[in-house]
Amino acid sequence: MKKIITIFTVFMMISATMISCKKDEKTTINFLNWGENIAEGLIDEFEEKYNIKVNEVFVDDNEAMYQELTSGKIQYDVAVPGDYMVERLISEGRLEALDKQNIPNWTELLSSNLNKSFDPGNVYSLPYMNGTIGIIYNTELISEDINSWSDMWNPKYKDEIFVLDSQRDAIGMALKYLGYPLNSTDEVELSAAKAALIEQKKLGTIYGADNVKDLMISGERAIAMIWSGEGLTLADEYDYLKYIVPKEGANFWIDSLVIPKGTKNKSAAETFINFLCEKDSAYRVAEEIGYTTPHEGAMMEQDEEVRNNPGAYMPEEIMNRCESYKYLNEEELLKYEKVWLEVKS
Repeated sequence: MKKIITIFTVFMMISATMISCKKDEKTTINFLNWGENIAEGLIDEFEEKYNIKVNEVFVDDNEAMYQELTSGKIQYDVAVPGDYMVERLISEGRLEALDKQNIPNWTELLSSNLNKSFDPGNVYSLPYMNGTIGIIYNTELISEDINSWSDMWNPKYKDEIFVLDSQRDAIGMALKYLGYPLNSTDEVELSAAKAALIEQKKLGTIYGADNVKDLMISGERAIAMIWSGEGLTLADEYDYLKYIVPKEGANFWIDSLVIPKGTKNKSAAETFINFLCEKDSAYRVAEEIGYTTPHEGAMMEQDEEVRNNPGAYMPEEIMNRCESYKYLNEEELLKYEKVWLEVKS
């Protein structure tokens, strides 16, 4: 009887330990995101509140995100692709349809950021943040007002021009400068864009990405193409820098929250997306990262000078001239790659 009682006691202790461990186990979701693209402490707060661990992996651009999502190395549960990449992932059947009953905060998002051509009805995606690609310039080095892409070709700014080292962005800038659609695949229009970029290079234009901030702060460059988040942040920190969206319009992009196909944690993923769509979360992301928010309540919480800044929340006449990137098929992409190779060489 003593042996039986001892065995029973040990069994009960092991069972209690296993139950306790089970309770302490956390669901883990893999989150594929851009670098520095979420407010500090936000993930920690989510993990504490919902007992769901978030494993965050970073990439630099849409193409790298696509490669990561399709490599099969990791099953991601939430990702943040750009608009044209959302379109591609949908067309290839790589995304789960969202159950919006589990994401009630989606109703607080601005209607102007919903129902876009890359995902009509927002069946597979919800906007996380948005922004533009525009121009930043140094008002101590350039006395006149800058308001056009044509200023990026002004001979007065020889050896002062900086352009993003990005195929779609640079060619898109040239197309808008010439009055053509941002996503043009017309060979005549692309040839004109190529000629314009080659002409621009003769002005001593340099290409880059992360170094744009240092070059503009130091005054080594006077005018640059830049992402709005960085441009608006620099303009806020340095009185002599100003960010504008050119009058011809620009790329207006939306980074969206999606759930990749095959997730085993769909409910947890939707809980995370709903958390990021809360007003407080969206406000903190916008304030810290510098990009504009698709959340109406979060936008109204921002300072009046931010809400009324045309470089942030654009006036309707400029917004109507902005375009989002569309997904290019293989044949169309080859046209762009050919132009870019000839420009860079």
